[in-house]
Amino acid sequence: MASMTGSASPAAQSGRTTSEDDHHVSPSDIAVGVIIGRTSEFFDFFVFAIASVIVFPARIFPFLDPLTGTLWSFVLVALAFVARPLGTVLFTALDRRHGRVTKLTVALFLLGTSTVAMGLVPSYETAGWWAIAMLALLRIGQGLALGGTWDGLAPLLAITASKDKRGFYAMIPQLGAVVGLAVAAVLFAYLVMTLSAADFLDWGWRYPFFVAFAINVVALFARLRIVDTPEFKELFETNELTPTGLRATMSQDGRTVLLGVFVPLASFAMFHMVTVFPLSWIFLYTDEAPGTFLLIEAAGAGVGVLAMLVSGWLSDRIGREKILVWGAWAIGAFALTAPLLLNGGQAGVVAYMMVGFVVLGFNFAQSSGTIASLFDRRNRYTASAMVSALSWMFGAGFAPLAALLLSTWFGLFAAGLYLLSGAVCTLIALALARQISLQPKGHD
Repeated sequence: MASMTGSASPAAQSGRTTSEDDHHVSPSDIAVGVIIGRTSEFFDFFVFAIASVIVFPARIFPFLDPLTGTLWSFVLVALAFVARPLGTVLFTALDRRHGRVTKLTVALFLLGTSTVAMGLVPSYETAGWWAIAMLALLRIGQGLALGGTWDGLAPLLAITASKDKRGFYAMIPQLGAVVGLAVAAVLFAYLVMTLSAADFLDWGWRYPFFVAFAINVVALFARLRIVDTPEFKELFETNELTPTGLRATMSQDGRTVLLGVFVPLASFAMFHMVTVFPLSWIFLYTDEAPGTFLLIEAAGAGVGVLAMLVSGWLSDRIGREKILVWGAWAIGAFALTAPLLLNGGQAGVVAYMMVGFVVLGFNFAQSSGTIASLFDRRNRYTASAMVSALSWMFGAGFAPLAALLLSTWFGLFAAGLYLLSGAVCTLIALALARQISLQPKGHD
């Protein structure tokens, strides 16, 4: 198939209709839609993650001590990551039968309503164990929905960009993750710092969950506008972005899927090691105000954006593989030393967060493009979705729980062991990929 930045398709050569011209979008337009979509997803997830530290132990698990309540809250955090692969399977089937517009509409509606409903869940004192059950069910709903929000826009973005800028454009979808985190952190920081503790725990914590629905509506329309473009339809018709059956995908590319799960593992684990885990440690074991830490976290996200931009620019000059290898080594070094900074006062916390976000941004920027580049167009859509879902589950889903348990049992140095294991897995996966010649395929 001709690149959309190169020779035109037959439809284009014969002249597009006025309607098609009206709906034509450039890679920059796609980039905006992708960022908005990813921002909505990660905003929903980080609203829950932040609340799992500063809200749910007191409201949902008040019968437990703060540490145990936080650990059980992290179990709820993990539920969505466990449910996500199942959501990928279910929504891919929906995509094949009823189309991407239907799939995205249902998935984002489920994501938004699940998140909003979390803000309506009563406390344990009011509803008892039903409060825990409702929150767990809604968290599973979030995970299923996130499995359905995979829209193929990330590979579309890389394909429509010029060849010398594909690394940079493949980085762009990842920006939405840190933007969503920053918005959630700032919103919670504002509420924590302006409301009394009683008011915040009574009703103030609910507002970020309500805001999520508005963000999801914007994200839905931004995505549907792109899905309806001639570029997307052309790629769909030529099998570039066609969802394939899970059985066929695993039969043809199962080995690559298995290997691909471990390629971005380090960066996905790193994401929670500089966001959720440090918040829990600061909240449980230091006198640092949570609002102050959340602002530091938002500032760190800004630093992470800059690191991602540099990573995207650099990948077009030295190659994505070098970025991933260097990034994995940097994550390993961070895992061995940086967690000790969390006991170093505010200066240590700031250093941990800023260094952590630089390392995260440098490596995380390449994870989306790397996953897509492992597959040719035959199974790229479904295989990439499954790899992403499974890698997030193994890399990030249990990271806050494992890190908090290890640091509580053995000290902060042990918190990095989970992260170190992810870095090792990524380095081994990259080495195996080279040995079996799993080079980027298709347009990458």
